[in-house]
Amino acid sequence: MTDTMRAISQDTAGGPEVLRLVETARPEPGRGEILVRVHAAGVNPADWKTRSRGTFATGGTPPFTLGWDVSGVVEAVGYGVTIFRPGDEVYGMPRFPHPAGGYAEYVTAPARHFAPRPRGLSHLEAAALPLAALTAWQALVDTADLRPGQRVLVHAAAGGVGHLAVQIAKARGAYVIGTASSAKHELLRGLGADELVDYRTQDVAESVRDVDLVLDPIGGASWSRSLRSLRPGGTLVSIEPPTDAFPLAEAAAAGVRAVFMLVEPDRQGLLEVSRLVESGRLRVLVDTVLPLERAADAHRLGEQGRTTGKIVLSVAGA
Repeated sequence: MTDTMRAISQDTAGGPEVLRLVETARPEPGRGEILVRVHAAGVNPADWKTRSRGTFATGGTPPFTLGWDVSGVVEAVGYGVTIFRPGDEVYGMPRFPHPAGGYAEYVTAPARHFAPRPRGLSHLEAAALPLAALTAWQALVDTADLRPGQRVLVHAAAGGVGHLAVQIAKARGAYVIGTASSAKHELLRGLGADELVDYRTQDVAESVRDVDLVLDPIGGASWSRSLRSLRPGGTLVSIEPPTDAFPLAEAAAAGVRAVFMLVEPDRQGLLEVSRLVESGRLRVLVDTVLPLERAADAHRLGEQGRTTGKIVLSVAGA
């Protein structure tokens, strides 16, 4: 193990072209932390949004290294760590929304921001899971308390969060309605969606009514339209940060709940996700794999908004 590592850094805010491959110091695990040799790193909308504005939601300015989704092998453990040892294969979403530096060959973070890599998944597949799967789990289960028999509307159902939310909701016994272009309907039926709506040709608010829960990763005008699909007492969960357009008063007047949820590092949630994967009830879709040095291309692809599933960077020959 060398004292340096390859990482993707940026010195300024801007487009994908600001991302560059650098050689930098390898971090050391602190108290309660582990050092993970990253085999693969997932790419998420939070990454390119942070890159373009040049600061993390929690502060911090360039130079910095993006990335939260990682899968790899424990290289060293810090003082007091008992749940992992060197050689263990792990995956996780360390430190979110604080800087984690996942686009790199090594990353350090609290041990309990990780869980054992799910059996049967490659590092590439495991790296595609944490942020999107935890978002779906925390929105559906922890925030909305989804129950068997309830009706759920998942917007952008073929996206990174959406395709996992469809499967998690089905595993919880829900009736799942998804929005997606017609070209993706067959895929989503294979993932368990009960009903599909082509948002390009149908008015979703008119086509879908009396649902108990709407999961909305789109935001903007979609929020108010989503309220029309809810039954009285239903819940709208947005994973897009609220703006002045967030319909709190409108929701209250309609007798429904509208909330914004920010995903958090969650070892127990990761273990629940792993159980679903290992039981065959959750499958992650990897749209594209690119080497670490092509992180800028990964951002260009992601910003087009046309991927099905996730984009992943191969870091250590995953």
